[in-house]
Amino acid sequence: MDIQTYLFYFAAIVALVISFVKDKKKSMLALKKAWKSFENILPQVLSLLVIVGILLAIVNTDVISQLIGKNSGWFGVVLAGSVGAITLIPPYVAFPTAALLVEAGAGYMQIGAFISTLMMVGLVTIPVETKFFGKKLTLLRNLLAFIFSFFVAIIIRLVVGS
Repeated sequence: MDIQTYLFYFAAIVALVISFVKDKKKSMLALKKAWKSFENILPQVLSLLVIVGILLAIVNTDVISQLIGKNSGWFGVVLAGSVGAITLIPPYVAFPTAALLVEAGAGYMQIGAFISTLMMVGLVTIPVETKFFGKKLTLLRNLLAFIFSFFVAIIIRLVVGS
């Protein structure tokens, strides 16, 4: 772990101690709620990490590098963005999944497009969104979010260089 991780843990522990000093009852209630939330998301996180782990074991890293590696260029960006647009994964699962993909050879620009479309484009949720916002606004929002994801990829390429 790096120093930032240790600092984060230290700050969390200090904040928890301060919270207990101020009000032990509310602090215990908050910890119980946090544990309950953790229990609720744990099955989703574990199941998706198992699936991604199995996929990473089956699909070798050369294939990942070919499809969405930094040398895959705009084809990889469009492919990753398209997969993100049709996938419905909560953020607390998406980011560890993205980290696993980067470790397996995916490029930062491609993962940036994947995460951006994953968070902003909802092809799976279009029927529900259409009921609230109408067809035209829903399609426009999704299209603009998809296009914006490529700007995110460009910015990542400019910053990271790959």
